[in-house]
Amino acid sequence: MDSQQTKRALVTGGNRGIGFAISKGLLAAGYEVIITARSLEGAQQAASKLGDGVMSIALDVSDDDSIETAAKKLTQDIDYLDVLVNNAGIYPDKNIDVLTISRDVLETALQTNTLGVIQMVQRFLPLLEASPEARVINVSSGMGSLNGLTNTAPSYCLSKLALNGATIMLSQSLQSKGIAVNSVGPGWVKTDMGGSSAPRTPEQGADTVIWLATEAPYKETGKFWRDRAIISF
Repeated sequence: MDSQQTKRALVTGGNRGIGFAISKGLLAAGYEVIITARSLEGAQQAASKLGDGVMSIALDVSDDDSIETAAKKLTQDIDYLDVLVNNAGIYPDKNIDVLTISRDVLETALQTNTLGVIQMVQRFLPLLEASPEARVINVSSGMGSLNGLTNTAPSYCLSKLALNGATIMLSQSLQSKGIAVNSVGPGWVKTDMGGSSAPRTPEQGADTVIWLATEAPYKETGKFWRDRAIISF
Protein backbone atom coordinates (compact mmCIF):
# COMPACT_ATOMS: atom_id res chain seq x y z
CA MET A 1 0.00 0.00 0.00
CA ASP A 2 1.20 3.50 -0.87
CA SER A 3 2.01 5.32 2.38
CA GLN A 4 0.36 8.42 0.91
CA GLN A 5 -2.99 6.69 0.51
CA THR A 6 -5.87 7.75 2.71
CA LYS A 7 -6.18 5.78 5.93
CA ARG A 8 -9.30 3.65 6.11
CA ALA A 9 -11.28 2.45 9.13
CA LEU A 10 -14.29 0.18 9.61
CA VAL A 11 -16.52 0.73 12.65
CA THR A 12 -19.11 -1.89 13.55
CA GLY A 13 -22.24 -0.46 15.08
CA GLY A 14 -21.10 2.93 13.84
CA ASN A 15 -24.57 4.30 13.32
CA ARG A 16 -25.22 5.58 16.86
CA GLY A 17 -23.81 6.22 20.32
CA ILE A 18 -20.11 5.64 20.86
CA GLY A 19 -19.76 4.07 17.41
CA PHE A 20 -21.09 7.20 15.72
CA ALA A 21 -18.76 9.39 17.80
CA ILE A 22 -15.82 7.16 16.84
CA SER A 23 -16.78 7.39 13.17
CA LYS A 24 -17.10 11.18 13.38
CA GLY A 25 -13.72 11.50 15.11
CA LEU A 26 -11.91 9.28 12.61
CA LEU A 27 -13.47 11.20 9.73
CA ALA A 28 -12.27 14.46 11.27
CA ALA A 29 -8.78 12.92 11.53
CA GLY A 30 -8.77 12.40 7.76
CA TYR A 31 -9.76 8.76 7.66
CA GLU A 32 -12.12 7.22 5.17
CA VAL A 33 -14.76 5.54 7.32
CA ILE A 34 -16.93 2.49 6.72
CA ILE A 35 -19.96 2.42 9.02
CA THR A 36 -21.77 -0.86 9.61
CA ALA A 37 -25.15 -1.40 11.21
CA ARG A 38 -27.51 -4.34 11.36
CA SER A 39 -29.75 -2.61 8.81
CA LEU A 40 -28.47 -0.93 5.66
CA GLU A 41 -30.94 1.92 6.26
CA GLY A 42 -29.42 2.59 9.69
CA ALA A 43 -25.91 2.64 8.27
CA GLN A 44 -26.93 4.90 5.39
CA GLN A 45 -28.70 7.38 7.65
CA ALA A 46 -25.62 7.68 9.85
CA ALA A 47 -23.34 8.05 6.83
CA SER A 48 -25.54 10.82 5.41
CA LYS A 49 -25.20 12.77 8.69
CA LEU A 50 -21.41 12.61 8.46
CA GLY A 51 -21.10 13.51 4.77
CA ASP A 52 -18.36 12.71 2.27
CA GLY A 53 -15.75 10.07 2.99
CA VAL A 54 -18.16 7.63 4.63
CA MET A 55 -19.28 4.28 3.25
CA SER A 56 -22.17 2.29 4.70
CA ILE A 57 -22.92 -1.41 4.74
CA ALA A 58 -25.27 -3.80 6.51
CA LEU A 59 -23.49 -6.17 8.90
CA ASP A 60 -24.76 -8.18 11.87
CA VAL A 61 -21.75 -9.34 13.86
CA SER A 62 -23.76 -12.13 15.49
CA ASP A 63 -24.34 -13.75 12.07
CA ASP A 64 -21.41 -15.34 10.22
CA ASP A 65 -23.28 -15.21 6.90
CA SER A 66 -23.79 -11.47 7.33
CA ILE A 67 -20.09 -10.99 8.10
CA GLU A 68 -19.13 -13.05 5.06
CA THR A 69 -21.51 -11.15 2.75
CA ALA A 70 -20.23 -7.77 3.97
CA ALA A 71 -16.59 -8.83 3.65
CA LYS A 72 -17.09 -10.07 0.10
CA LYS A 73 -18.84 -6.86 -0.92
CA LEU A 74 -16.21 -4.62 0.67
CA THR A 75 -13.35 -6.60 -0.86
CA GLN A 76 -14.77 -5.69 -4.26
CA ASP A 77 -14.52 -1.99 -3.36
CA ILE A 78 -11.40 -1.73 -1.19
CA ASP A 79 -8.02 -3.47 -1.09
CA TYR A 80 -6.79 -2.54 2.39
CA LEU A 81 -8.05 -1.67 5.86
CA ASP A 82 -5.96 0.23 8.41
CA VAL A 83 -8.29 0.12 11.40
CA LEU A 84 -11.00 -2.29 12.51
CA VAL A 85 -13.08 -0.98 15.44
CA ASN A 86 -15.20 -3.74 16.93
CA ASN A 87 -17.75 -1.52 18.61
CA ALA A 88 -21.07 -3.31 18.08
CA GLY A 89 -22.39 -4.70 21.33
CA ILE A 90 -25.52 -5.53 23.29
CA TYR A 91 -26.62 -5.47 26.94
CA PRO A 92 -29.41 -8.04 27.29
CA ASP A 93 -29.39 -8.22 31.10
CA LYS A 94 -32.73 -6.89 32.36
CA ASN A 95 -34.22 -7.91 35.69
CA ILE A 96 -31.94 -10.96 35.92
CA ASP A 97 -28.82 -12.00 37.77
CA VAL A 98 -26.33 -14.84 37.54
CA LEU A 99 -28.72 -17.15 39.41
CA THR A 100 -31.67 -16.54 37.08
CA ILE A 101 -30.14 -15.87 33.66
CA SER A 102 -30.93 -18.37 30.91
CA ARG A 103 -28.45 -20.07 28.63
CA ASP A 104 -30.12 -18.34 25.68
CA VAL A 105 -29.39 -14.86 27.05
CA LEU A 106 -25.80 -15.81 27.84
CA GLU A 107 -25.33 -17.15 24.32
CA THR A 108 -26.94 -14.07 22.75
CA ALA A 109 -24.47 -11.76 24.50
CA LEU A 110 -21.48 -13.94 23.67
CA GLN A 111 -22.46 -14.20 20.00
CA THR A 112 -22.41 -10.43 19.55
CA ASN A 113 -19.94 -9.14 22.12
CA THR A 114 -17.25 -11.82 21.86
CA LEU A 115 -17.59 -14.38 19.09
CA GLY A 116 -18.56 -11.76 16.53
CA VAL A 117 -15.33 -9.88 17.21
CA ILE A 118 -13.22 -13.00 16.62
CA GLN A 119 -15.05 -13.72 13.38
CA MET A 120 -14.65 -10.11 12.21
CA VAL A 121 -10.89 -10.27 12.71
CA GLN A 122 -10.65 -13.63 10.95
CA ARG A 123 -12.69 -12.54 7.94
CA PHE A 124 -11.16 -9.07 7.52
CA LEU A 125 -7.60 -10.20 8.17
CA PRO A 126 -6.56 -10.16 4.47
CA LEU A 127 -7.53 -6.49 4.22
CA LEU A 128 -5.76 -5.68 7.50
CA GLU A 129 -2.63 -7.48 6.33
CA ALA A 130 -2.58 -5.18 3.28
CA SER A 131 -2.00 -2.18 5.58
CA PRO A 132 1.54 -1.43 6.79
CA GLU A 133 0.33 -0.61 10.31
CA ALA A 134 -3.07 -2.14 10.92
CA ARG A 135 -4.84 -1.74 14.25
CA VAL A 136 -7.74 -3.65 15.78
CA ILE A 137 -9.59 -1.93 18.63
CA ASN A 138 -12.20 -3.80 20.64
CA VAL A 139 -14.72 -1.72 22.59
CA SER A 140 -14.99 -3.56 25.89
CA SER A 141 -16.09 -2.39 29.36
CA GLY A 142 -14.78 -1.96 32.87
CA MET A 143 -17.51 -4.48 33.75
CA GLY A 144 -15.45 -7.00 31.82
CA SER A 145 -12.40 -6.59 34.04
CA LEU A 146 -11.86 -9.09 36.85
CA ASN A 147 -12.44 -6.43 39.50
CA GLY A 148 -15.46 -4.96 37.72
CA LEU A 149 -17.68 -8.03 37.44
CA THR A 150 -21.18 -7.80 38.87
CA ASN A 151 -23.73 -10.56 39.31
CA THR A 152 -26.55 -8.28 38.12
CA ALA A 153 -25.22 -8.03 34.56
CA PRO A 154 -24.02 -11.59 34.00
CA SER A 155 -24.15 -11.93 30.23
CA TYR A 156 -22.65 -8.50 29.59
CA CYS A 157 -19.86 -8.95 32.13
CA LEU A 158 -18.94 -12.46 31.00
CA SER A 159 -19.03 -11.56 27.30
CA LYS A 160 -16.78 -8.53 27.86
CA LEU A 161 -14.46 -10.56 30.11
CA ALA A 162 -14.18 -13.08 27.28
CA LEU A 163 -13.64 -10.23 24.81
CA ASN A 164 -10.68 -9.02 26.85
CA GLY A 165 -9.30 -12.56 26.77
CA ALA A 166 -9.79 -12.67 23.00
CA THR A 167 -7.92 -9.36 22.72
CA ILE A 168 -4.89 -10.88 24.43
CA MET A 169 -5.01 -13.99 22.23
CA LEU A 170 -5.53 -12.04 19.01
CA SER A 171 -2.67 -9.74 19.93
CA GLN A 172 -0.38 -12.72 20.44
CA SER A 173 -1.45 -14.23 17.12
CA LEU A 174 -1.20 -11.04 15.06
CA GLN A 175 1.92 -9.42 16.50
CA SER A 176 4.12 -11.25 14.00
CA LYS A 177 1.95 -9.81 11.22
CA GLY A 178 2.47 -6.26 12.53
CA ILE A 179 -1.15 -5.84 13.61
CA ALA A 180 -1.83 -4.20 16.99
CA VAL A 181 -4.86 -5.36 18.99
CA ASN A 182 -6.19 -3.55 22.05
CA SER A 183 -9.33 -3.28 24.22
CA VAL A 184 -10.90 -0.05 25.45
CA GLY A 185 -13.22 0.55 28.38
CA PRO A 186 -15.05 3.74 27.40
CA GLY A 187 -16.66 4.23 30.80
CA TRP A 188 -20.33 4.80 31.55
CA VAL A 189 -21.58 6.76 28.55
CA LYS A 190 -24.89 8.44 27.71
CA THR A 191 -26.17 6.13 24.96
CA ASP A 192 -29.24 3.98 24.36
CA MET A 193 -27.38 1.27 26.28
CA GLY A 194 -25.87 3.45 29.01
CA GLY A 195 -28.97 5.53 29.67
CA SER A 196 -29.46 9.21 30.43
CA SER A 197 -27.91 9.04 33.91
CA ALA A 198 -24.45 8.20 32.57
CA PRO A 199 -21.83 10.88 33.36
CA ARG A 200 -19.83 10.68 30.13
CA THR A 201 -20.64 11.83 26.60
CA PRO A 202 -20.25 9.60 23.55
CA GLU A 203 -17.33 11.81 22.52
CA GLN A 204 -15.57 11.14 25.82
CA GLY A 205 -16.20 7.43 25.41
CA ALA A 206 -14.84 7.50 21.88
CA ASP A 207 -11.68 9.50 22.62
CA THR A 208 -9.34 6.63 23.55
CA VAL A 209 -10.52 4.53 20.60
CA ILE A 210 -9.75 7.37 18.21
CA TRP A 211 -6.38 7.93 19.89
CA LEU A 212 -5.46 4.25 19.58
CA ALA A 213 -6.46 4.32 15.92
CA THR A 214 -4.56 7.47 15.01
CA GLU A 215 -1.84 8.53 17.47
CA ALA A 216 -0.97 5.85 20.02
CA PRO A 217 2.48 4.23 19.82
CA TYR A 218 2.18 1.40 17.35
CA LYS A 219 4.13 -0.98 19.58
CA GLU A 220 1.32 -0.93 22.14
CA THR A 221 -0.69 -4.13 21.74
CA GLY A 222 -2.53 -6.63 23.91
CA LYS A 223 -3.50 -3.96 26.45
CA PHE A 224 -6.69 -2.69 28.10
CA TRP A 225 -7.13 1.10 28.03
CA ARG A 226 -9.24 3.85 29.56
CA ASP A 227 -8.68 7.58 29.11
CA ARG A 228 -5.49 6.86 27.11
CA ALA A 229 -3.94 4.94 30.03
CA ILE A 230 -3.40 1.20 30.52
CA ILE A 231 -5.70 -0.43 33.07
CA SER A 232 -5.83 -3.96 34.46
CA PHE A 233 -7.69 -6.72 32.67
